Amino acid sequence: MENFVVRQQLADDAFFLWQVDPSVIYGRNQVVDNEINLDYCHKHGIQIYQRKSGGGCVYADRDNLMLSFVTKEQQVGFAFNRFVNMLLLVLHKMDIDATGTRHNDILIGEKKVCGTACRMTPYGCIVHSTMLYDTNMQHMLQAITPSHEKLAKNGVESVRQRITLLKDYTSLNLEEIKTLIIKTLCDKEYRLTDADVCTIEELENNQIVK
Repeated sequence: MENFVVRQQLADDAFFLWQVDPSVIYGRNQVVDNEINLDYCHKHGIQIYQRKSGGGCVYADRDNLMLSFVTKEQQVGFAFNRFVNMLLLVLHKMDIDATGTRHNDILIGEKKVCGTACRMTPYGCIVHSTMLYDTNMQHMLQAITPSHEKLAKNGVESVRQRITLLKDYTSLNLEEIKTLIIKTLCDKEYRLTDADVCTIEELENNQIVK
């Protein structure tokens, strides 16, 4: 879907939300065995996908929001900055005191609520992220296996100490947050045609990633 959108001759930037069944999504430069508890994922029906952007490994399910921003901007730093500021605008509208980091994460206090990754293509940049509204914490803790070095670098002893959930800071439910995001960031809508869907399926089947 992202690959299709970035190839279109759109006059404006594009943004969309999506959700997934329980999944672990790892970056293009990561080694599966170093990041993911494969036995746990297989036992609990957690799907495993590799994305075409860099960044770290994430667990996501229907209680998370996946966000995609597609822009003709050719500089990754500017694309990251615009996207992070878009999300901060939404969170500040919710009266949540969130901040961005130099690693393009979004924090509430000192805990991470949203991480981002970017892929540069010949057509522009794709920036996407996972926003933690709620999640199956047991799956998150067991499905991902970050190294002790990575945890030590962040000065914590567990993944749970590094992240926070958006539901703890707002009375809005997930559907209301989705509505707020769309109203804040979008001023028009494009609906896929049957031909668009066929093109997306062809891109996926042929694994066209450039």
